Amino acid sequence: MQTTFTEDQLKDPGIARSNEILRSCVHCGFCTATCPTYQVLGDELDSPRGRIYLIKDMLENNRIPDAKTVKHIDRCLSCLACMTTCPSGVHYMHLVDHARAYIDKTYKRPLTDRLLRWLLARILPYPGRFRLALFGAKLAQPFKKLVPDARLRAMLDMVPKQIPPVSRNDDPQSFAPKVAQKKRVALMTGCAQKALNTDINDATIRLLTRLGCEVVVAKGAGCCGALTHHMGREDESHATAAKNIRAWSAEIDGAGLDAIVINTSGCGTTVKDYGHMFRNDPLAADAERVSARAMDISELLMQLDLPVGPSKELTVAYHAACSLQHGQQIKTHPKTLLKRAGFKVVEPADSHLCCGSAGTYNLMQPEISTQLKARKVKTLEAKSPDLIAAGNIGCMMQIGSGTALPIVHTVELLDWATGGPEPRALSATENPVSAVPILR
Repeated sequence: MQTTFTEDQLKDPGIARSNEILRSCVHCGFCTATCPTYQVLGDELDSPRGRIYLIKDMLENNRIPDAKTVKHIDRCLSCLACMTTCPSGVHYMHLVDHARAYIDKTYKRPLTDRLLRWLLARILPYPGRFRLALFGAKLAQPFKKLVPDARLRAMLDMVPKQIPPVSRNDDPQSFAPKVAQKKRVALMTGCAQKALNTDINDATIRLLTRLGCEVVVAKGAGCCGALTHHMGREDESHATAAKNIRAWSAEIDGAGLDAIVINTSGCGTTVKDYGHMFRNDPLAADAERVSARAMDISELLMQLDLPVGPSKELTVAYHAACSLQHGQQIKTHPKTLLKRAGFKVVEPADSHLCCGSAGTYNLMQPEISTQLKARKVKTLEAKSPDLIAAGNIGCMMQIGSGTALPIVHTVELLDWATGGPEPRALSATENPVSAVPILR
C-alpha cells in the first residue's frame, strides 16, 4: 500500500510504525474471510482491510476522527484472526492499537460513551473495586429491564452466580516446589480474574509446585494494562504495565526468573508486547527482558514432566481463545496437554472465530458480541461434550453465560488430573460431571 506521510509526521514513532504496517498491506482481502465482524455485519468497513483504509486516511491527513471512522474501529474485536490469515505479515494489532490511542487523544465521544469508558477503566483493572461492583450489580439484576442502555444491561448479565471469596494465594509471596526444583517462575495473578474466579490461580500454583517450580507472586505486579490499552487509554495502560515491568525486573535481578507465567491469554498477548510498547521508554531494556520471559501456562507445562493420565470417560470441547491462537500463535499445546492428562479432546467448527468476549467488547458492543457468542456456543454444543475448557477468563465468562455445560480453565483440569481437587464448576452445574480417576 502506498502512503504519503510527511517527514515531520514520520518523526513520531507511532506514525513511523503505522507507516511500516500500512506499506506491508497488499489489499488482497484474505483477512475478510476470517474476520468475525465482517461475517456478521457484511460491511467492508467492518473488515480489517476496510479499517486499514480508514486508519490510513485518518493518520495521513492528521485529522480529527469522524463518528463513522470511530464506529468501525470500535467494532473491531482485536481478535487478530486477520494476522493469522494475512500472507503479507501485516501487524494489524500494532496498527489498530495506535489508531485507538490516536482516537482517544483527538476525538470527543458522546457523554454516555465517555462516562462508560471512564467507569470501566476505573473498575475492571482493580480487583477490590471490581468485586464491590459485582456485588452492586448483583443487587441491581432484578431491575435490569428498567436500565435504558443495552451496554449497562450487558454488564448486569455478565455477573457470575457466585462471587468467590478473596484468595490469599494472590498476595505477594513465594510457594516452594513439592519436589526437586526445576524452575523459578513468577505468576501473573491479573486483575479481573482475581474477582471473577480465584480457582484458576490456585490451580496453577498447585500444579506448578507439584511439577517442581518455585512460584513467586511478585510485590507490585497486577493488571497487565490490556483493558485500558484496547480502549486507547495509552497513558493509563503504560503506567499499569510499568509497575509489572519494575516488579518482575526486581525478581529477575534478585533470585532470577526462568519464566513469567500467565494463565489468562489476553494478558499474555499484552505482556509479550511490552517490548514494543516501551521501545522508546527508559524502561525499554527491562520491558524486553520481561517480554522474553513471558509464557502462557501451556508453554511452560510443555517444558515440564506432566504425568500421562489414564483414559477418562470425559469429552472436553476445547475453545481456542483468540488471544492464544492468534495473538500468541499457540494452537496445539493446550490440546496436547489435555490429551496427555487422559481427556478426549474435541474442537468446534470454525474454531478460529471469536466468541465475542474480547476484553470489554461484550460490554461495549453487546449486540455483535451476543451474535458471536450464540454461534460459538452452538458449535461447541454440537460436539456433545461433557464440559468445555478454555485458557482465558473472558472467554469462560462469555461462553458460560450462554450454555448449561460446565466451563473450566485448562489448568484446572490438568491440576485435577494430577492430584488436585475437582474443579468446582464441574459439580456446580445442573448436570454435574461424574468423578473420574486421577493421578496421585
